[in-house]
Amino acid sequence: MGFKNWFTRGIFIGLIILVIGAITSPSLLSTQPEPSKITITQWDVIWEKQQSAWKDIVRRTEGWETIDLQSSVPLKPQRSQSAWYRISLPPVHWDQPGLYISMLYGFSVDVYSEEGRRLYHSARDYGSDVFQVLVPIKPSSSEQHIYIRASSTVERIGIQKPVIIGDYQDIIRDYASQGLIDILLGSSLIFVALVMFICVLCLRNIDLPSWLSLNIVILCAGIIMITHSKFIYIFFGEYGRITVGLFDIAMQFLFPALTYYFEQITGPGPYSLTSKLRKFQIGYGIIMILGVIFIYPLNNQFYGIFYFLTVTMYAIMIVLQLCLLIVLSIVYAVRKNMDAILFAIGFIVFAVVILGELVWFLFRSGQYELTIWKWGVVAFVIAFIMIMGRRIVATHEKVIEYSKELEMYNGKLQHSEKMHIISELAASVAHEVRNPLQVTRGFLQLMRNLSNDKEKEYVKLALTELDRASEIITDFLTFAKPELENVEVLNVGEELRQIEGILVPLANMQGGVFELDVEQNLFIYGNSSKFKQVFINLIKNSIEALQDGGTIRIEGGEEEGNVMICIRDNGVGMDKDELARLGEPYFSNKTKGTGLGLMVTFRIVEVMQGSIWFHSEKGKGTEAIVRFPSALEQPPISLHSGA
Repeated sequence: MGFKNWFTRGIFIGLIILVIGAITSPSLLSTQPEPSKITITQWDVIWEKQQSAWKDIVRRTEGWETIDLQSSVPLKPQRSQSAWYRISLPPVHWDQPGLYISMLYGFSVDVYSEEGRRLYHSARDYGSDVFQVLVPIKPSSSEQHIYIRASSTVERIGIQKPVIIGDYQDIIRDYASQGLIDILLGSSLIFVALVMFICVLCLRNIDLPSWLSLNIVILCAGIIMITHSKFIYIFFGEYGRITVGLFDIAMQFLFPALTYYFEQITGPGPYSLTSKLRKFQIGYGIIMILGVIFIYPLNNQFYGIFYFLTVTMYAIMIVLQLCLLIVLSIVYAVRKNMDAILFAIGFIVFAVVILGELVWFLFRSGQYELTIWKWGVVAFVIAFIMIMGRRIVATHEKVIEYSKELEMYNGKLQHSEKMHIISELAASVAHEVRNPLQVTRGFLQLMRNLSNDKEKEYVKLALTELDRASEIITDFLTFAKPELENVEVLNVGEELRQIEGILVPLANMQGGVFELDVEQNLFIYGNSSKFKQVFINLIKNSIEALQDGGTIRIEGGEEEGNVMICIRDNGVGMDKDELARLGEPYFSNKTKGTGLGLMVTFRIVEVMQGSIWFHSEKGKGTEAIVRFPSALEQPPISLHSGA
């Protein structure tokens, strides 16, 4: 239990990190008032089949094509490997102005001023072609031009977002905070995965395949968030080859693990579609991982083919996979419980977000950066945490329930052992004591005939006490071996009316009133004298509990194949401690009581295959409920019980 509590705290910390990331990261981008900036959405482009130097481009007056982002971005012409962009800047009056481009596609990027000074250069030999460019420019009271060259071996190339001109110190805040939320969310997911992995090593009796597959899903999602973050490529671009390799490997592990986890939760699916999809993904993933290992060292020579296999083709596979799993999760949620509904909601949000982005990515022919998918992952993890929380709470409630049952059964076992010892002792003692008592009683009866009046009073008192001792011994014998001499079908209504006739005078002496309400045709198996002994004991206790009059109500009815008899009074009642001790040897609220009456009552009811329980409240009264199997529903009971 201690380790489970630690696991819960770890998951909770991870969830807090996710929430803090969602709340604080946007604020990182807007902690300062938004300064005035200039947004440029138009520029000129010239496409090249062979790269030209800046001095050749700056002299060209023909071949330039105007681009307006608000209308559309033209595709790269065939056989073109690079493009020059000419951006006309308006007059800028900041002391230290800067130019910022939040998305520019290419593997090599150069930025030149109109004087030919190179302001920026970056070239990549790994599979990430998204640049964020920030360069300082000189203040000018007149229009100036900036030239940008972008080279790429794939279809997407060039500037994809508006060019921002503003104060360099203001822009650099936005530039430096790019992708921080991805780092924070990815780190929290890796932390959650680490906690789960430790739990897999230390906890017993868990669903190991489901835990491991979900652990891999969360771990890979965290790695993908971090390696896809712009922050990594801005500040740690020298590790780009490792970063992209980790990204591709995590992608190849993520979706097969997701399919396997889904298969563990919902089954193999119709026609084993989920299982077949998982096997295909594993095979495809192995090929792609080998490609990462052997193709990456070739410095983008086969990047076009590899991009098609790992991005375009894989995106289509993921779209088909998510469509299938969404349908199966809906079917699973309809047929299952609340946990299944939570799982389905979390997964559907996760799948729909990713599916929507991938469809738009394919529709745009790759000219789109996936950004919203991480919130689908967060929704999936939160749903998982809610499911785990519900299961932990349910497990805790079961432990408490089992502890209470164990305590109850332990108490019953101790009580049974105690009763067994007492019954054995009572039987042996009662047999040995009864005979001497009978002999003594005989001699006392003879002495009563020979004594004077004063001595007769003493003899009479001695005989009374001997009779009382004999009754106690009889109770001991009945408790030790409560044999039913003959078992017959008893009419409960008739038996209770006879008992009422016997006890009405005693009730009247106490100022009590009887109310008898018994249904017709209530029959049980038992012995008439033992039945009367049980209810005379119970009703006498109710009569003796009355104060200054009161009511004793006896009700009888049938419920689910059992005859239920309820004796209710409005006497002094009992508290919880007294109620718990009912039936214990020698416990009694009466001055001269021995507690044997209720012991015998419990024993006889047990032999007649019944049960008895009490409800009471101090000062309000007591209710005794006795249940016997109905003779119309049960076979006859045996004549004897094992002592």
